[in-house]
Amino acid sequence: MRFRFTSTAIDTAQARRQLLDQGAGGYVSFEGWVRDFNEGQEVTRLEYEAFQELAVKEGERIVAEALQRFPVRQALCIHRIGNLDLSDMAVWVGVSAVHRGEAFDACRHIIDEVKHRVPIWKKEHYRSGDSGWVNCERCAAAPHHDSASHSMHK
Repeated sequence: MRFRFTSTAIDTAQARRQLLDQGAGGYVSFEGWVRDFNEGQEVTRLEYEAFQELAVKEGERIVAEALQRFPVRQALCIHRIGNLDLSDMAVWVGVSAVHRGEAFDACRHIIDEVKHRVPIWKKEHYRSGDSGWVNCERCAAAPHHDSASHSMHK
């Protein structure tokens, strides 16, 4: 499985081992972390939910597309669900390739596509006591994204 969810901390050492390939000279990873401020609000924690059956299928499709589109050897994406505290890792993407450039390109492609295509919802909890699902309206109304103008989290 090249795309999966976890309700516990992402084990990056184990994930990285899955990507080891003696034919690869480059390895790139991306980590998305829970930050303490978003759109004018102080964030205290996040909650992630996903329609897992559909989300895994779409996530697998995204990683498979990256493996076909870019000359890379291995790719993997792991996304947290459930409650996350500040500085927790929400998402991890890793790619190994013969050359670093392809690994960078494929890694960015995967995180961009996961952000825009996989049914994952993020609820922010604020210092004020309020909470809210974020990016829902924007994602639904947004035209196909330009990879140069993406943000880190869903």
